[in-house]
Amino acid sequence: MLINIFLYNIQQLIKPIYEKSIFLKNIDIFIFCTILGVIISSQIMPSDYIGYFAIITILLTIIKVLTKPNEKFSLELSDKFLLLYFIFVIISLAGSTLFILSLKGFFKTLTYLGFYISLIHFFKDNKDKIKYIFLSIILCISFESIIAFLQNFTSIGEISGWQDTSRLNPEEVMTRVYGTLKPYNPNLFGGYLLACIPAVIPFSKKISIPIGIFSSIALILTGCRGSYIGYFFELMLLGIIVYKSLKTKLKEKFIIISSSIITIITTIILSISALRARILSIFAMRNDSSNSFRFNVYNSCIEMFKDNWLLGIGIGNQNFREIYGLYMKTGFDALSAYNIYLETAVESGIFALISFLCFLIFTIKKALTKLSNKYILASLISITGILVHGMVDTVFFRPQIQFIFWIMIATIRSNND
Repeated sequence: MLINIFLYNIQQLIKPIYEKSIFLKNIDIFIFCTILGVIISSQIMPSDYIGYFAIITILLTIIKVLTKPNEKFSLELSDKFLLLYFIFVIISLAGSTLFILSLKGFFKTLTYLGFYISLIHFFKDNKDKIKYIFLSIILCISFESIIAFLQNFTSIGEISGWQDTSRLNPEEVMTRVYGTLKPYNPNLFGGYLLACIPAVIPFSKKISIPIGIFSSIALILTGCRGSYIGYFFELMLLGIIVYKSLKTKLKEKFIIISSSIITIITTIILSISALRARILSIFAMRNDSSNSFRFNVYNSCIEMFKDNWLLGIGIGNQNFREIYGLYMKTGFDALSAYNIYLETAVESGIFALISFLCFLIFTIKKALTKLSNKYILASLISITGILVHGMVDTVFFRPQIQFIFWIMIATIRSNND
């Protein structure tokens, strides 16, 4: 690659400085701290501040790549599709009628992808640090789960009442928790827990089982129906993988135990009226106002896509909102398409969507060949939940979830053994 020849020449030029610099020789320590900063700051800080930690990570990685001898770029097949996706995003930006608004969304995307590249370069020489990154994620969801329980038992106010109560009895109205993530939103919180809970998989049963159960209950308390669906697929995929890995004699016991657990969970759901009503509303279609709102948004976004199918309208939620106003039904304003695939197509065009889907397919394909690595298994489960949830919501584009997504993708990308 031409860029690696350029990097080699720069590295040789700076080599005398590198050999004398304690900072440059230990730059991975600082990069590690900023990665942890991204994860931990997600709990309490606004989006911009989380992004600052990511930008510092990217800048330190650039310094590392330019100065560390033999540091170079390599592209796998999945990376080529991601690069292609980014090229289409640039083309979409250039053709956007609202260039300035789209530029802000472009810089966000650039930050996410830059963070992903930084993770690849960090994990390449520091695979042992993946364990501690996963532990920091576990620490965060443990903290958030405690907050969720406190919010539930103190019956937090109207901010948690985001559900259609017109057809519900008072006892069927669910208190929806939202943790400490900003902006306060039960769907964001549910999506975050959905993305993070699989991080417990690589660790001992003494850690994974209690934290997994505790966090799963917190996820249920969010009342986020998209997270419920995503979590169902996470558990189903995990169950299939575990079942296939078992010896024949143990498979029957696994089925019995799994069936018993499903029966217990179903019984609990049916016995709690508020939870039962919340789950059944998933199937209410137009009879639930939230569902009906989404259907109206989908219809408008499809019309947007038809008019801008080739290059899209330009990336970014501010840009989206301005253009969406031309297509929306009266009274159904929206900040996003409530579907990450539809939103990608609307913002950047059909070829950007195809490129991104190919990137995901080849990443998942790689993960399926390396399931003996528990960190890859956990990453695959997490990505599955995020992508399923993304069919009915776009909290995926929030940094709290987006950065976890790229950590999981980078974990798969960086494990070649």
